[in-house]
Amino acid sequence: MITALQAVEKIKDNDTIITGGFVGTGVAEELMIALEKRFLEQNQPRDLTLVYAAGQGDSKDRGGNHLAHEGLIKRVIGGHWGLVPKLQKLAFEEKLEAYNLPQGVIAHMLRDIAGKKPATLSTVGLDTFVDPRVEGGKVNKKAKEDIVELFEIDGKECLRFKQFKPSVALIRGTTADTRGNITFEKEALKIEAMAIAAATTNSGGVVIAQVENVVDAGELRPHSVVVPGVMVDYIVKASVENHQQTFGSEFDPAFVGEVACEHHDLDPLPMSVKKIMGRRACFELQNGDIVNLGIGAPEAVAMVAAEEGVIDNFTLTAEPGVIGGVPAGGLDFGASYNPEAIIDQPYQFDFYDGGGLCIAYLGMAQLDMEGNVNVSKFSGRVAGAGGFINISQNTHKVVFMGAMLSGKIEFTSCYGEMKLEKNSGGRKFVDKVEQITFSGKRAIENGQDILYVTERCVFRLVKEGVELIEIAPGVDLHQDILEQMDFKPLISPDLKLMDPRIFAEEKMGIKN
Repeated sequence: MITALQAVEKIKDNDTIITGGFVGTGVAEELMIALEKRFLEQNQPRDLTLVYAAGQGDSKDRGGNHLAHEGLIKRVIGGHWGLVPKLQKLAFEEKLEAYNLPQGVIAHMLRDIAGKKPATLSTVGLDTFVDPRVEGGKVNKKAKEDIVELFEIDGKECLRFKQFKPSVALIRGTTADTRGNITFEKEALKIEAMAIAAATTNSGGVVIAQVENVVDAGELRPHSVVVPGVMVDYIVKASVENHQQTFGSEFDPAFVGEVACEHHDLDPLPMSVKKIMGRRACFELQNGDIVNLGIGAPEAVAMVAAEEGVIDNFTLTAEPGVIGGVPAGGLDFGASYNPEAIIDQPYQFDFYDGGGLCIAYLGMAQLDMEGNVNVSKFSGRVAGAGGFINISQNTHKVVFMGAMLSGKIEFTSCYGEMKLEKNSGGRKFVDKVEQITFSGKRAIENGQDILYVTERCVFRLVKEGVELIEIAPGVDLHQDILEQMDFKPLISPDLKLMDPRIFAEEKMGIKN
């Protein structure tokens, strides 16, 4: 056992550090703070390579934002950038080499490195910005090395992701015994802690674990141990303020099954653009579906389903490893109320990549005439892909959700009709997306069922492009839809009105 400051003394110039976490869950915050402090006071270590699978931050100062200092980090390979605006700034200023790879790919890379596999092969990312024929996952000009290559197996294309050698791992658990075994009883996720520890240990690196408690050897039940002590070198007991369960909650027992949270405890959404999209999206659910919900607009699907009393008819999941329950939002995102299971993130992506999901609801920042969707780079910022590419490319039915415009949309709804009073903001339906995070062309080739849901209309992807299939009652087709788009969509000869119940104040009554 050592202090956080002693622990970060183990990090040397040019090391490759792997950090675990999802938003704030599982983030070794005390170690991040200590590393920042050492650099600011000693100007060491320098020129680190930072690798992480999921976004780790609060969009302000915590998590990976602590490491955003010129000279400290020379390269970042991350699955998501939206929560680390300070690292984003360094990337835009060309002060570090920046890469964005799919979250599930990085999780699998860590497992492959642990097993000394020569490379990670995947079809995830083909025809998106990750494809070397497009951008190769490079975020800025300083990222010159090609770390993704096109590969062929039995006549089929895939991507080969180059491996790296981890020097130091920063992970987190709840309790460690004096032999270094770690349990996760208060952690809302296990994420890829085991894969990180195994990859680093087998690469000759150092594994440092931040925990809340330390007990004598023999006190932990073997089935409860997530990371065995043979893969842990140092233990740091953290202060309470730097070991919150998530960045949104100090500790919520419903995230780990200690108490049950009733679905009616979820406050119904007020009538809003988000609720309208959530209501329309709910009509795509089938009893027994296994579902993934993205962050933002898709969160409304769970809230509407709870309000309508149908949330127990299907199983919700989230990419870091939760199965069942109701996914949390905001800075609690990734955790789930009343989860049925919490598994390691690499296994969750095995399930996702293999087509285990029935339907996925994902966000939509931009859409173009070919059905391509961009959520990763727009409006002068790099959000990154996260698990979006794994999920959208490997799920048969995908519902993308996003408002028609990027600004504030004012409307009234009465008697099942929508009256738009203000259309403002930038256009999201563009001739060509700024970056391809989802490929419409590949979706057609894969035979996927794709919908694009807004507050005023619904489109679907067909071989010829994007087709308008529904409009809201009370909305003007030309003024409110076509004139708000940079491209002219196909219009279904069977164009329908969206269900009027979507726009009424009372419940829709879809339970029966």
